[in-house]
Amino acid sequence: MITLVADANIIFSFFSPKSKAREIAISGEVKLYSPKFLLKELDEHKDEVKEKFGLNETQFQLVLELVKAVVEFIPLEDFKEFIEEASRISPDKDDIQYLALSLKLGTPLWSNDNRLKQQLRVKIVSTKELIEILK
Repeated sequence: MITLVADANIIFSFFSPKSKAREIAISGEVKLYSPKFLLKELDEHKDEVKEKFGLNETQFQLVLELVKAVVEFIPLEDFKEFIEEASRISPDKDDIQYLALSLKLGTPLWSNDNRLKQQLRVKIVSTKELIEILK
């Protein structure tokens, strides 16, 4: 089993009916973590997500329950000691908590954001790379 921190775009992609990320997440081959603030972000962007993927409220809630079942959400206080280092290496302030959690757990970050590969402290794995690894 591969342990990974998943970023927002990976988690948001679970709501797509054709989501490869969701397939991987429910395969039993990965253990996923993400910062707890992402749950608030999902709630804040619920209407956008529903519209983008053509979901009604029931469908959205079902996928959200799946997300909560396959991703362990970690509160900031559990990895705050890595925020400073993550701030130094992150190419984007929005990615700091994901990098900090990866540093805390010693795991790669699952992200399709190529800019994150500019830093060399945390291994970044794209969905395409993950599919190859799991073959």
